Amino acid sequence: MQFQHTTLANGLAVIAECDDDAYSTALGFFVQTGARDETDAVAGVSHFLEHMVFKGTPTRSADDVNREFDEMGADYNAFTSEESTVYHAAVLPEFQTRTVELLADILRPSLRQEDFDTEKKVIIEEIRMYDDQPPFGADDQCRAAFFKGHPLGRSVLGTATTVGALPVEEMRRYFQERYCPSNITLVGAGRIDFSRLVDAAERACGGWTPSQSTRTLPGSSGQEGFQLLHKESATQEYLIEMAAAPSATDPDRYAAKLLSTIVGDDSGSRLYWELVDPGRAEHAVLHYYGYHGAGAFFTFLSCDPDQAEENVKSVLQVYRRVESDGVSEAELDQAKSKVQSRLVLGSERPRGRLFVVGSHWTYRREYRSVRDDLDALCAVTTEDIRRVLKRHPLSRTMSYLVGPLKSMQTPA
Repeated sequence: MQFQHTTLANGLAVIAECDDDAYSTALGFFVQTGARDETDAVAGVSHFLEHMVFKGTPTRSADDVNREFDEMGADYNAFTSEESTVYHAAVLPEFQTRTVELLADILRPSLRQEDFDTEKKVIIEEIRMYDDQPPFGADDQCRAAFFKGHPLGRSVLGTATTVGALPVEEMRRYFQERYCPSNITLVGAGRIDFSRLVDAAERACGGWTPSQSTRTLPGSSGQEGFQLLHKESATQEYLIEMAAAPSATDPDRYAAKLLSTIVGDDSGSRLYWELVDPGRAEHAVLHYYGYHGAGAFFTFLSCDPDQAEENVKSVLQVYRRVESDGVSEAELDQAKSKVQSRLVLGSERPRGRLFVVGSHWTYRREYRSVRDDLDALCAVTTEDIRRVLKRHPLSRTMSYLVGPLKSMQTPA
């Protein structure tokens, strides 16, 4: 594999991991914008804008966009997170240039008032449906409480109120500010002809007006607390917890990933053997997420309401034990095997590598091969895990419990 990169005159970066032995091509435009870049008044605009990008351009209707992707047999989609909006497609190599042209075109959408009004109803319905499904919006509430006053506390979807009040002029203003060339990276993986990729980018994106977009990167140690939310219609009790963790640029991110695997993987972890295997809980996991300037460990538990109080205590006990005793060499070796295996298996297809390569670049402006990441995981020691736990104790959490329970003693 060979990594190549360049930057167009207007600031748009073009990068690619080129593999002549691959049978497919994956391409994506990574826009560095998400919920954290919004204001409270326009919460949800990034996700709403992602929908609007597929509603047509000055040269293509929405039907044209879908038809052209289908004509190429493309596997295409988009997503919005707290920090990125990504438009991606996996195609046969002969469609590389056509895919770049199509993706670039939709990144300059018409943003027509009539499309905006129609899609706004779809977004509001999506928000309401999300609030009606487990965990009934408690994850967003927990995030807002944990990151109180921090940009990462904003919901990706926004609220029915903020989206409902959003005028199209505000979306257009946000688009002009955040979708500037210097804030976008064109990423390729798999069978890539890099010179043709750059030529296509020059033709399709070279005329985009250059400008600068900034992002504030305050740190966050997170807030602590416990909230019980009564949801009479729920059949299970759901626990959502957040604890501080290394950021996406912290070298300890690899140790944090392995720690979350040891403690809360969905099979063979401490939470699994403590709660899921004996039938005390349906689901009990711990995930690690690294962001710009901050990070978080995220716990999710679902169980019968009658077992919720004891299960919440058990989660806390599991976390305190690992804080006091650390992890064993055997646990660390098993976690390394799991994470390394998943990394390799996920990288066998160009689409899998697309997101890894794009993420490394957008967060750290660096290229890391599969071997680089495997070596970094292999180098983690039990002392590294202990250091992460000392800096970021799992037991110091913002916790939200939602379900039929009307009362519960705060775990201590």
